[in-house]
Amino acid sequence: MQLPARFKRKFFALFCACLFVAFLFGVWVVKGVEKANSKVHFYPFTVVIDAGHGGIDGGVSGKNSKVKESDLNLDIAKKLKKEFEKTGVKVVMTRSSFGGLYGTTAKGFKKRDLQKRIEIINGANADLMISLHLNYFSSQQCRGATTFYKDGDEKSKRLAQAVQTQLNSSSGQTRNLSALKGDYFILNQANCPAVICECGFLSNDEEEKLLLLDEYRQELAILIFKGATAYLLS
Repeated sequence: MQLPARFKRKFFALFCACLFVAFLFGVWVVKGVEKANSKVHFYPFTVVIDAGHGGIDGGVSGKNSKVKESDLNLDIAKKLKKEFEKTGVKVVMTRSSFGGLYGTTAKGFKKRDLQKRIEIINGANADLMISLHLNYFSSQQCRGATTFYKDGDEKSKRLAQAVQTQLNSSSGQTRNLSALKGDYFILNQANCPAVICECGFLSNDEEEKLLLLDEYRQELAILIFKGATAYLLS
């Protein structure tokens, strides 16, 4: 028996509606899977990020802008923190505000500040530590981001080399630099692989201009993150 034309139209419309609902359901499932997969980048690592200086210790200042190193260090540190947290890495910050870690400004505040940083670093059971700084030198010719590690510490050396390789690809790097040995308190006292990233020279006119740009500080944070991640997954 042949169905009347009006029933055929209704049946066809119902069939199309069912197909459309099935399509939407399929899209919803796929999106759900994609969303779930986007979170499966968890790496069971802990990273300490140390924004150098802070409070009454502003570090060096921009040659022309007079911007404080401590403020730029903190901004790069916060950007770097976000990059790590996107992948599920646990991040411990030695400082997350403009203040220092010395408690009081009485004599010996610098030593107390450094000791507090070491206390945080060594108490975090971290897989690595990155200390962020900016450089200054009498010769304006000096420029470029440089990474330092403790002499004789092979893990820190590999971390420094991985980070330096990435920093050498930054838009502000005019030549390839090598990771260098550094005799610094925070590197000598850290109980995990540790590096200091001197992210550029505030004494160089061109590099100072770059470091004042939010997008350039973001670029540096991403490159440091890539280098550290390459080390962690090696």
